[in-house]
Amino acid sequence: MSKNKNIFQRKEKKYRLSLDQFEDLFKELLFYMEQDKCGMQTISSLYYDTDDFQLIQKSIEKPIYREKFRIRSYGIPTATDMIFLELKKKFEGVVYKRRVSLSLEEATTYLSSTNIPLENNQIMQEIDWFYSRHQLTPKVLIAYDRIALFGKEDLDFRITFDFKVRWRSTNLDLSAGDHGAYLIPKDECLMEIKALGAIPFWLTQILANHELYPVSFSKYGTCYKNYLYQERVDQLC
Repeated sequence: MSKNKNIFQRKEKKYRLSLDQFEDLFKELLFYMEQDKCGMQTISSLYYDTDDFQLIQKSIEKPIYREKFRIRSYGIPTATDMIFLELKKKFEGVVYKRRVSLSLEEATTYLSSTNIPLENNQIMQEIDWFYSRHQLTPKVLIAYDRIALFGKEDLDFRITFDFKVRWRSTNLDLSAGDHGAYLIPKDECLMEIKALGAIPFWLTQILANHELYPVSFSKYGTCYKNYLYQERVDQLC
């Protein structure tokens, strides 16, 4: 459902679950939520950063304001398939995401030449300013298999579950596949609660009953701290 939106504003809470915890929790959530009609989808995100990883280093420090840029596909795209260029910002705990949709071929041309596509608009201009100002290059591809739920009474209230979260720092091309090494154990999944306001009372009760508590977790941040930082040190030595 949310694939058709280009502007998002919400708060996000993340939880790491075992697969057994997921199965028990999922059954209860279906009383209040519905599964996205697309079913399980594979999502691939290619993160861009400066040569010395300034964006993710700043993000890890948890300042009041932080930004990330990535391109994202649903499934493995061909040259004519549509993907998203996304600028993700976080300010005082609220996530703001702005994105435009281009074909993979159009996006590749833009990212290699910075010639703004014909479908220019306010969001594209924001992305272009950020991308050009920081002189970004692709750094890591992160993929996962996602199941999404949305509220029966509030369609903008969503919960997602990401399985088999994996990464790679070579062959950084969305069309090259979603393979990679596991970022978290494959017998775990990452749950994200996405809401603009307070989460429903029924959900707080369910989380308490299952003794589930939010964690601070960033896919790109974890990848940088656990793997990319050491790769960079090795290159400098």
